Amino acid sequence: MFDWFKKRKEPEASGPAAPEILGLRLGGAFELDDLKLRLTESSLMIEGASRTQLIQAVGEVWLDEQTRLVRYYTDDDGFIQVLTHGTGEADVSEVKLFYFFESKPVDTDSEWQHLLDQGIVKNQWQLEDYSYQKIWDNSRPVAMTETTWLQNGTTSNTDQFVMLYEREAEPELKEVLLVAAEEKIFDNRAERSLVLSTGFDLSPTDFKLIG
Repeated sequence: MFDWFKKRKEPEASGPAAPEILGLRLGGAFELDDLKLRLTESSLMIEGASRTQLIQAVGEVWLDEQTRLVRYYTDDDGFIQVLTHGTGEADVSEVKLFYFFESKPVDTDSEWQHLLDQGIVKNQWQLEDYSYQKIWDNSRPVAMTETTWLQNGTTSNTDQFVMLYEREAEPELKEVLLVAAEEKIFDNRAERSLVLSTGFDLSPTDFKLIG
């Protein structure tokens, strides 16, 4: 569905570079379709989404040998997530726009373990006035590691333990809730948090590259 995007070609770097797909790239920019947002935003958790967004970081998660998530983090507290089952643009199966809803620190080991055991996976998740239903069948969070590239040339790794939920925001429009317990290690010390993000599907006509 996304074959019409043309990949931007850059000179090869000496080390691993931030992944690019659908023309999205670190330091690039895109524009969201104003009409799409005006018609749907009132039904979603997001408010005041910027129509023009700059990509400030890129994350990559390998789910298996061929399947990966590529996330393009923007200056508007959100990210575009691309799900692909191969290396080419024809292998892209899903594109979603997420916005961060809430991030809470997890301060103790006991809180962290309780979160992993009972706090991530539920039959449903209540967020303000909305109920999101569990999508996956697993009883434990899905573990994954994200490598993130920043514009200053540094990279970092984050372990994530996630569950996905969804609700019907409108007929033919589903809003998903991504619940993630995240852990980063700095100087042999774990920094942990619970991060909630809501998102929805983007079609090829819902955004365009502008940089």
